[in-house]
Amino acid sequence: MQTAREQMIEQQVRAWEVLDARVLDVMRRVPRELFVPGEQRYRAYADVEVPLARGQHMLRPSVAGRLLQALRPRASERVLEVGAGSGFITACLGALGAEVRSLEIFPELAEEASRNLAAFGLRDVEVVEADALQEASGVRYDAIAVTASLPVYDARFERMLKVGGRLFIVVGEAPVMDARLVRRTATDACVTVSLFETVIDPLVNAARVPHFTF
Repeated sequence: MQTAREQMIEQQVRAWEVLDARVLDVMRRVPRELFVPGEQRYRAYADVEVPLARGQHMLRPSVAGRLLQALRPRASERVLEVGAGSGFITACLGALGAEVRSLEIFPELAEEASRNLAAFGLRDVEVVEADALQEASGVRYDAIAVTASLPVYDARFERMLKVGGRLFIVVGEAPVMDARLVRRTATDACVTVSLFETVIDPLVNAARVPHFTF
């Protein structure tokens, strides 16, 4: 598995312009196969979305790497993850030293992520069964990773950032979605940068673009 992991780093993640040494190191240290369902383990190091329960998918390694590089979480920063899935990105964020709170709407995935994180040895990461679109804790975060797409941009997540905080979010509908980095530069101001195009699962309960029929 170590050889397959190194090939993933060199042939998939680096090839997608992920060059941050801390990100590459953490993707070497977190065993992706531990977070892949048993019957899908042969796909652990392929650059594909791995199917999970309830029609959800793990992000491709290349997209996961770009997400981590965009946010660059530092030790002791408070990070919110929207969509724990199987817990792989949660583990990477935690292994980078961040204090992670991860929201997962599907109870079976929240349980799976918690089991996988415990098996990896991360027990101080919080996985909560919750709908992120109903989150109203008032807590502000240094970084937010939204691992599902929003068909229509919703500013609620950027409002949860501290000044200097970063938000990774994917906006749009298939066949083309826009991965963005939103940075809060002041209490009342944010700057958005388009990073790359991709397609990922939509966030459950997110608003959709109206489609008219005649």
